[in-house]
Amino acid sequence: MSWTDERVETLKKMWAEGQSASQIAKELGGVTRNAVIGKVHRLGLSNRVGGGGVAEAEEDAAPAPRVDPAPRATEPVRSAEPAPRAAVERPLPTATITPIPMRKAIIPAGQPLPPQPSANEISPEVLASVREVEKHAKKLTLMELTERTCKWPIGDPATEDFWFCGLQSLPGKPYCEAHVGVAFQPMSARRDRRR
Repeated sequence: MSWTDERVETLKKMWAEGQSASQIAKELGGVTRNAVIGKVHRLGLSNRVGGGGVAEAEEDAAPAPRVDPAPRATEPVRSAEPAPRAAVERPLPTATITPIPMRKAIIPAGQPLPPQPSANEISPEVLASVREVEKHAKKLTLMELTERTCKWPIGDPATEDFWFCGLQSLPGKPYCEAHVGVAFQPMSARRDRRR
């Protein structure tokens, strides 16, 4: 739809008569209420002398209730009855002050991060037992793995010295007993390491 001179004149006439944007859009056809409002603003017709506002929502909305401003701080607030003396003289309870934890220091960009304790760190005892098991591993390739062999990868996949454990896997698990102990840790153990 294009705004021809004839359509613009119809818009101006209806707007001056106080017609709503929806009524004008319906009369013109092929144009939305929002397109009419946009054109009214571009033409500088948005301030009507004898009518309501631009949007129908503004026309149909009930007037907002008047809210009296709050009393100023300089004006004393008076209650209907004076407060009992005992209530005024009673000491106010002291609040328990809880210390606010310190924020972590912000490290500027480009600076190395300080060493952080990892939530995935494994105890040295578990690592030692895993290393011992890996000495007796079958050292299988990817093509030699079955559903009953441990699929724990060992070494760097980019080198020729890469292999899979290959020991008997636990029922329902992809790894042998030693590697299951590393891969599947109880929640409490992981939570304790984060602290």
